[in-house]
Amino acid sequence: MHYKIVIPTRMTSTRLPGKALASIEGKPLIWHVYQRALETGINPKNIIIATDSPQIKHQAERFGAKVVMTSTTHPSGTDRIAEVVTQLEWDNSTVIVNLQGDEPLIPAKALKLVAYSLLKQPQAGMATLSTPFQSLDEIYNPNCVKVICNEFSHAIYFSRALLPYPREGITFADLQSNHTPFRRHIGVYAYRADIIKQLHTLPSCPLEHYERLEQLRALFYGITIQVTEISSPLIHGIDTPEDLIRIRKLFANQAQIVT
Repeated sequence: MHYKIVIPTRMTSTRLPGKALASIEGKPLIWHVYQRALETGINPKNIIIATDSPQIKHQAERFGAKVVMTSTTHPSGTDRIAEVVTQLEWDNSTVIVNLQGDEPLIPAKALKLVAYSLLKQPQAGMATLSTPFQSLDEIYNPNCVKVICNEFSHAIYFSRALLPYPREGITFADLQSNHTPFRRHIGVYAYRADIIKQLHTLPSCPLEHYERLEQLRALFYGITIQVTEISSPLIHGIDTPEDLIRIRKLFANQAQIVT
């Protein structure tokens, strides 16, 4: 499979400034994320760290990563990736996986799956993942984003609200049925290069504004998003100081198991 991985990252995270260089088992967070990209087996020259930070650039180049410096004004990782596409003059058909710089435990199989899903669906401009809900609490949790799809596994809508709304109630068995429409969205994306450049230039839409879900911009402007299911949810990345403590404990436990 021929695709590229771009890791957008910055030092000015609102909830955890400097997290890209936060130490986990003696290595910066961005190093761990880069290892997950390497585990896909693609050529390292096709893995790009996109940043606006000289400190991140310095550390990334120390461990051999390819770095592209981008503007400090980008509001999202998608916009940062669009600049990489433009700077490196990638062909419009190039498939790019967005590996967020705060996901040190994302499995390589998820990155490969989302890339493959897009590569085999030429009518789609983007691809993402979903998974069954694990509890009724999850489906009512606005932090667990829902996605509904049509018969071709193309996304119809994403929402923080319960979607679709079960007028006759819902049970856990309903969530686990092979034919259930209830799916939890997993925020891993692959894009074609022309689509990510298009998204960078399109204005935001009301749906995106109210839900605070960037992917709704793509649906609003008619971009097809292919959704592929994985069997279980991924371990959440690092947004807050509490998340960093949690991830450090997970790595420490893994190290104890290995030794």
